[in-house]
Amino acid sequence: MRSMNRAGKVVAAAVSAVLSLTALAACGSGDAKDATASLPDPTYKVSASTPAWKSDTSKDNTLTWYVNADWWNKSFGKDMITAQIKKDLTLDITFVTGDDTKLNTYFASGKLPDIITTFDSTSKVSQTANQWALPLEELAKKYDPYFSKVAKKETLDWYRLKDGKVYGYPSYSNTTADYKSGMIHPTSAFIVRKDVMNAIGQQDFTTPEGFVKGMQAIKEKFPNLTPFGFNDFTDNNSSLQSTVQDMLGVPITTKSDGYYDRDLDADYVKWLEAFREVHAAGNISDDSFADDADTFKEKVSTGQYGAIMMQNFVSTGTQLQTFASKNPDSAYEAVDGISSTEGREPTLSQSGLSGWSINYITKQTKNPAKAIQVFEYLLSDYGQMLTNFGIEGQTYTKSADGTVTWTEQANQVRLNETEKWQKEYRMGEFVLFGHDRYKALNKASYVDAVWQMQDWGQKYLTPQFKIENIAPDTGSAEARSLSAIQTNWSTTMVGMIRAGSQSDFDGILKKYKQFQKDNNIEQVNTIRSEKIKANVKKLTD
Repeated sequence: MRSMNRAGKVVAAAVSAVLSLTALAACGSGDAKDATASLPDPTYKVSASTPAWKSDTSKDNTLTWYVNADWWNKSFGKDMITAQIKKDLTLDITFVTGDDTKLNTYFASGKLPDIITTFDSTSKVSQTANQWALPLEELAKKYDPYFSKVAKKETLDWYRLKDGKVYGYPSYSNTTADYKSGMIHPTSAFIVRKDVMNAIGQQDFTTPEGFVKGMQAIKEKFPNLTPFGFNDFTDNNSSLQSTVQDMLGVPITTKSDGYYDRDLDADYVKWLEAFREVHAAGNISDDSFADDADTFKEKVSTGQYGAIMMQNFVSTGTQLQTFASKNPDSAYEAVDGISSTEGREPTLSQSGLSGWSINYITKQTKNPAKAIQVFEYLLSDYGQMLTNFGIEGQTYTKSADGTVTWTEQANQVRLNETEKWQKEYRMGEFVLFGHDRYKALNKASYVDAVWQMQDWGQKYLTPQFKIENIAPDTGSAEARSLSAIQTNWSTTMVGMIRAGSQSDFDGILKKYKQFQKDNNIEQVNTIRSEKIKANVKKLTD
């Protein structure tokens, strides 16, 4: 899901590493082999060809669903989308939200809600889910075997724990097939204002030398603009790091599937040298290194940058559209730029198999049948079409090729009554089992301003499954080392770009390499390599 700013919203959702195994064990321990044996038998006929919610005639069902994020909308049954879910499943859901402290309190008390949603598949909570959650495939076999038709095998295998069972299912988990389908889109691009491109003439932004000259040309023609902008450095994750590396096609692993330090790649360092020259010429503002996400977006909405290395143009879509609507001849467009000096193709990334939110059914659920029905329902085509587009005939129509168009009435509300669209329709917001491939059915799911950017980068979309979740385990000495190294790198990168000379640049980089060594980088990378190989095994088994 790229219509929401995940990075900003998930800050409160990362599960704390301080949860003790003792607290987790209080919620149920031991082998999960017979986890469903003691659960009540279904009261309806179970069929592999029919979703269980269609056969289950029980009434007055209730579930409590905890979402580890304060921003989640707790309302249920009052808008079009959740009212239909309530009707179909004959179910009332009470949503509870909170942060790590509240989640820890749940586990410490030993009293868990029916469903729990977290946002970190590497956390202690996720990795010990066998102690407190029910295995989904066993639940499905007993209550709703249709689940196996809507859950993706590659995603299930990715979330399989050492006991061979799957306890959590994520939203926005993109499989290999999703990447090949053309139904998910890249979200990063090098973009330039159209009026700027027209004014500066032919420029080659693909080479370091041409990029430096191009930025100077922007400054000369548009002295009131900042020639080159980039995403903020929140969480040490500016678009000048992995986004540029993806544009350059920097490898994600060694040829033998070992860890590859992309930050020290020679091609990438060469581009950092180019950025240093751009800064030295006054064509990168020092403010850009201090701006937060809101400030960056405000500058995008008023077109203050001539060119931008954009990390996520969908999450900045509102601002890009605001500028484009007011200045159609100046709208930002993706162009070829920041390319490999070694001839490598871009390898643009999107969400991987780990996805975003992860949903679990706890061992203490009072209605396991209805809980697994919720999972199956929301993962199904029916549930996805409902949560993304509403009710067929009422809010959307579907063409023979599967594409979706808003009805005239719904589209008028969407365009002119934002508050009603959000509160009464809740379209595209009930996303705890969401997936981008459904949004692609309706081009209007994205603002017009990003369509050209999506088309530009589609051919470069490349999975990076191998390097998901490879950081050392939370709480370990290596995890602390890596945290220090990553923080130092963010400072180092800024220092290199702002360096007064090439020798200063080289000196800062040398100092960073020594910092890596002093902070046990070899052991950190050994762990990363081991986890990469484990990922490769998951992908090939």
